[in-house]
Amino acid sequence: MKNLPVFDLAIIFLYLIAMILVGVYFSRRNTSADEFTKAAGRIPGWAIGISIYATFLSSNTFLGVPGKAYGGNWNAFVFSLSMPLAAWLATKYFVPFYRSTGEVSAYTNLEKRFGTWARTYAVVCFLLTQLARIGSIFFGISLTLQALTGYGLITIMLITGVCIVIYTVMGGIEAVIWTEVVQGVLKTLGAIIIIYLVVQEVPGGWRDIIKVGNAEHKFSLGSMNLDFVNSSFWVVLLYGFFINLNNFGMDQNYVQRYHTATSPQEANKSVWLCVWIYVPVSLLFFVIGTCLYTYYQQNPALLESIKLQAAAEQLGLAINHEQVSQLAATMKPSDYGDKIMPHFMVYMIPTGLLGLIVSAILSAAMSTISSGMNASATVFTEDIYKRYFNKNSTDKNSLRVLYIATVIVGLVGMICGIAMIGVKSLLDIWWTLSGIFAGGMLGLFLLGLISKNAANKDALIGTIVGICIILWMTFSYLIPDEYAYLKNPLHANMIIVVGTLSIFLAGNLSRKIRARGKE
Repeated sequence: MKNLPVFDLAIIFLYLIAMILVGVYFSRRNTSADEFTKAAGRIPGWAIGISIYATFLSSNTFLGVPGKAYGGNWNAFVFSLSMPLAAWLATKYFVPFYRSTGEVSAYTNLEKRFGTWARTYAVVCFLLTQLARIGSIFFGISLTLQALTGYGLITIMLITGVCIVIYTVMGGIEAVIWTEVVQGVLKTLGAIIIIYLVVQEVPGGWRDIIKVGNAEHKFSLGSMNLDFVNSSFWVVLLYGFFINLNNFGMDQNYVQRYHTATSPQEANKSVWLCVWIYVPVSLLFFVIGTCLYTYYQQNPALLESIKLQAAAEQLGLAINHEQVSQLAATMKPSDYGDKIMPHFMVYMIPTGLLGLIVSAILSAAMSTISSGMNASATVFTEDIYKRYFNKNSTDKNSLRVLYIATVIVGLVGMICGIAMIGVKSLLDIWWTLSGIFAGGMLGLFLLGLISKNAANKDALIGTIVGICIILWMTFSYLIPDEYAYLKNPLHANMIIVVGTLSIFLAGNLSRKIRARGKE
């Protein structure tokens, strides 16, 4: 462990203060719930696009993607390649739909379409998804700062969490968007600097990196066979398409931004701007992972401390040095990939630049957490509080509830982050949790949007079938080995794919059976 130099600490401190001041500046405009949730529809499309890009580019990307590329290959990049198709469908159907309804919540229409239960179910799924996302990001950023400062993971989560809560509560969605514009630029600059520094440390530069990458199949996008058991090209492509369709099509984080745009055209532009920036920039993080792999293969002695740290975290507190050493000796690159980036930052990035890079990673975490907190607070206020507790809530009272809900979401998100301490792959745990919670939401929404004749009963049957399938796919690994034939044979990333299709198809089947019964 190497403590941060004072100069770098000063850079990080100034960055955090600047973000809080942004919240203070925009707090003057938050005189109503509409200002807090929609910014009165005055944000230009280019700013919203960079904001959405910054939300996508979380600390999970900054730390998890290089770790994934280090421990494996570029298979996860297929997720990014699925974005254009999802964006096309979103701008053609979803964005115009939301702009026409004028509802700030993405889930209000589900009640009009299928009833109260549908809206409540989608809201619960969304809130669980956001808590999982916020928790994984809190955990990711704490990994880096722990390596740099030596403070405990929980302490770091609390300090960063308080800063995020302050500017999100004070500034509302407008502060979230404009800080994300700055953060998006900072993240991209940080990625470019890291690539430059790693390549400089490799004696043969790009020649060695490409040579090692080819020899170890690091550039592979996964098997092209129709294999849905392992993480093949097609599994990640399908997962990415459904997750991105959920993101662009019905995730409150993005739907809420569509309402902040000055026009439907500007909202559509923001989606495409996000895609055209995110796809190439996400590739940079896979390049970083491959560069780091080459560097550490050429310097194997540096890996020992990383393995020991990963082994110690995996074993917990009741351990001794011999146990840690034994486990570390058996570890594969995929077991400690998330530790690689923080280690390189601690020991190889010079003073001054290190503060900038840490600020970039902080911005990656802060942008996603702040937008998740704002969106979750909006959903809670619109779909729970105003729906079940106070239908005639005044604007002043709604604004107060938004403030309180934002704080609560931030605190619960920190608790989720603490619960994730010790996971092997940050990206894997987030992908698994998001697939579980998002599958049911997307299937129900598509049923309502595409199947015009589907009724409440059809949607309820489809959702029950889908939930049962999602639960089976998620927890069937607990079934004893003597009943192995009852276990889910597909890869975990297929949960959202199968879950979504199950709800949609079961709902349509119910509709057809009902229609024939009336003939």
